[in-house]
Amino acid sequence: MERLSTRGKSPTAIAFARLRTDRVAVICGSIFLFFVLIAIFAPLLAKLEGQSPTAYHQELVDDYGFPTIGPTSGHWFGVEPRLGRDLFARWVYGSRPSLIVATSVTVITSLLGVVVGLVAGFAGGWTDRILSWVIDFVLSLPYLLFAIAVPAVLLSIFVGPADGASVDQVSRVRFISLILVLSLFGWAGLARLIRGEVLSLREREFIAAARVLGVPTSKVLFKELLPNLVAPIVVSTSMALPSYIVVEAGLTYLGVGLTEPTPSWGVTISAAQSFYRADPLYLWLPVLGITVLVVALSLLGDSVRDAFDPRTRR
Repeated sequence: MERLSTRGKSPTAIAFARLRTDRVAVICGSIFLFFVLIAIFAPLLAKLEGQSPTAYHQELVDDYGFPTIGPTSGHWFGVEPRLGRDLFARWVYGSRPSLIVATSVTVITSLLGVVVGLVAGFAGGWTDRILSWVIDFVLSLPYLLFAIAVPAVLLSIFVGPADGASVDQVSRVRFISLILVLSLFGWAGLARLIRGEVLSLREREFIAAARVLGVPTSKVLFKELLPNLVAPIVVSTSMALPSYIVVEAGLTYLGVGLTEPTPSWGVTISAAQSFYRADPLYLWLPVLGITVLVVALSLLGDSVRDAFDPRTRR
């Protein structure tokens, strides 16, 4: 590997320069971009095949619910048991909920965690004690119980009795509640990390000089401290994204996440349990999609961590 020129570059620029020369990071980033493009152009890909993720093809399913065809030119991955919906269209559309939920939660938790951590670490005193107590309280709560209870509460508040709600309404509420629950419990870990970093940075000379010069607190936080926290924020974000994809799929599989008619990979895996022998593609396509995406993002996160902290490079 060629030695990188670091003269006149910021630590962030040096880290991204390392990433561009890291073959694993480039490959994993390309895989992630591939799945993002699949999610963005899912309608175009389904139209290219000529199928819809919600269209039923009962004529392609026998009396016992098993497909009578395999992958064909009209159905590239075949059709799902019982309902006969196209598996390729369901697969490309299924990438959307995973990426939307994971990306939304990562952005929300990163913003909340950074702001709370900055304020707690810089303010100190009673503000730090209160915010630290809130962080510890959130970290101690069992998020699975909230993931089960919140959808029912939101459904009763905004829709009414569950018996009178339509399938689309339940699916929409489940989608929103999943983002809310994961966001509620995801910010505290990053806030604790940022608070610890700020506690060490606020005693540095450049912060003392800014205070002496009368620089407003908001500018000290976001102009002086925040640029020095890019490394832990980027590393935390890169590691959080794959974890939220796994959590979304896991909660959906357990029945407390997304539901039909949302074409989610987790929904498909849950429904494919009874047909994995008769129709392996029905189960293994979403499993493969989640596995490849999560492994690529995890390795990319490792590369990001190594780029920002060369001491960890293997």
